[in-house]
Amino acid sequence: MMSKWLMMLAGAAAVLALPGCATSPKPFAMAPGVQQLSGEMPAPTALDYASPVRDFYIGPGDKLKIDVFGVPEMTREAQVDGAGQLSFPLVGTVTAAGRTPAQVSADIEQRLRANYVKNPQVTVNVEESYNQTLTVDGQVVKPGMYPLVGRLTLQRAVALAGGTAEFAKLKDVIVRREVGDQTYIGIYNLDAIRRGNYIDPEVYPSDVIVVGDSKERRLFRDVLQIVPLLTTPLILLLQNN
Repeated sequence: MMSKWLMMLAGAAAVLALPGCATSPKPFAMAPGVQQLSGEMPAPTALDYASPVRDFYIGPGDKLKIDVFGVPEMTREAQVDGAGQLSFPLVGTVTAAGRTPAQVSADIEQRLRANYVKNPQVTVNVEESYNQTLTVDGQVVKPGMYPLVGRLTLQRAVALAGGTAEFAKLKDVIVRREVGDQTYIGIYNLDAIRRGNYIDPEVYPSDVIVVGDSKERRLFRDVLQIVPLLTTPLILLLQNN
């Protein structure tokens, strides 16, 4: 999968490098399997992850703390198993994956009420999540995978990884994203974002961010010479089929 999209991006760079291509954005669409889009990358849909984004959805491996108000002996920590389920006293097996903490709370409350617990009030909090992460790589202080809870932007994601390294190349930061069966590549100028030249884009779970020099970034060398990113990012759609 990785080699496929790298080859398609290399084709895009080769087409842009041809004489007469420097003044028109149309050659992006002429490269096999690559289409240039206007605007921002689309946000992933609920089908793109085991757990959807923004309204936090629980996933396998997540650790939860379940509190039953007024019944301290029932308060406990539980880990969602690989099948997306957990066990709870008087309730049995509860499906947690793909549901919000509030939905799991309501489910447990309903089942406790059916088992003669009067007016149960249940709170479910996520203590640790292994389900929603993004990858920050390249010339950052602490490359790695980071949990994503709530909303996060590209600049803040880089800061989460300790910020850029001393000699990082800020003019071409790559964000790779899967939406449905499509692969999107966004190329951003982090320095331009810091200056307020254009909006700091949101990032999402499963995004891969590459800062500065890398094997992937070198494929864009010709593209970036022709299309500067000072006032707007470059968004590419890689057609997987």
